[in-house]
Amino acid sequence: MPSIAGDWSSDTIVLDIHATGGAAYTVRQACAKVSPVSTTPSRPYIGRFAPSPSGPLHAGSLVAALASYLDARANAGAWLIRIEDIDEGRAVPGAADTILAQLDWLGMHSDGEIVWQSRRKGLYQAARERLADHVYGCGCNRREIADSRLGVGPDGAAIYPGTCRHGLAPGREARSLRLRVPAQGEDVVRFTDRFAGPVEQRLALESGDFVLKRADGYWAYQLAVVVDDAAQGVTDVVRGADLLDSTPRQIYLQRLLGAPTPRYLHVPVVRNANGEKLSKQTGALAVEPGSEEAAVAALRQSAGFLGLRLDPAADIGSLAAFWQQAVPAWAKLLAERGASLADFASAARPVAGPVAD
Repeated sequence: MPSIAGDWSSDTIVLDIHATGGAAYTVRQACAKVSPVSTTPSRPYIGRFAPSPSGPLHAGSLVAALASYLDARANAGAWLIRIEDIDEGRAVPGAADTILAQLDWLGMHSDGEIVWQSRRKGLYQAARERLADHVYGCGCNRREIADSRLGVGPDGAAIYPGTCRHGLAPGREARSLRLRVPAQGEDVVRFTDRFAGPVEQRLALESGDFVLKRADGYWAYQLAVVVDDAAQGVTDVVRGADLLDSTPRQIYLQRLLGAPTPRYLHVPVVRNANGEKLSKQTGALAVEPGSEEAAVAALRQSAGFLGLRLDPAADIGSLAAFWQQAVPAWAKLLAERGASLADFASAARPVAGPVAD
């Protein structure tokens, strides 16, 4: 079988060369089964923070940014920033620059080039072509899917019943592209999250064939995030728990594309007084840049939400002092939870598979 290059950052995928980190990953297009693989990469730690530019950084997204940054620093790794603006219809002009300025004010700087999804569409198209017959055109609109859905998935999305799986009805045109998931009994994806513990999802029953390219022409998040994590050599994904239920679909895509599966750590999401996830849509207030004292205060609030115990006797009046306290506090918190990388590597745990097509 050919191997996919780790340098996914160009506009095409080059075959038969080694991937980022020196390993080669085999593309599995038509195999009957995908063998289980470990979710513990042996490569140097690379983490990332990937905000969507639908508004400025707020208290909820700052928690995710802080957790990902601390995990990278606690493991002597690299921390990257990726702007997930693939949904250009939701991107607010100037929001990405605002987020980058906020992170800079907080002392959180990318260790590599900042990547913008909207500039990588050629990569997503190349990945779609590699998936070949795993992908099919879907002519259903939202109302039709809602009327015929098999249920609602863990993330609240309608479970697609497979109406167009065997071909479009006469007179119908494809509106979107979907990925076939394995049949029941062969569709279980298992992995261990460093915070949540063992996770299992049955793709056929809890997801259904999912969208890779939307009716509006934009590539879907699930495909873009898998391609970009592979391209950037990401070994560790630290993000909000609202994305935990998306992870099995991403692992399945990783298998089909022959990309490595990162370790995952999903932190609790911040909620408002009504119990809703704090977001731009629920009226979350922006983190307003100001003095260094204000930056420290914002970071300490997020650290408190994550459960970090900073030394109460320490003088944490500067960003340097905060980071000096916060990095070991994060490492200690993970060690107490059995969620450090050493614990994760040595624990007996289910791996991310098997799945079949």
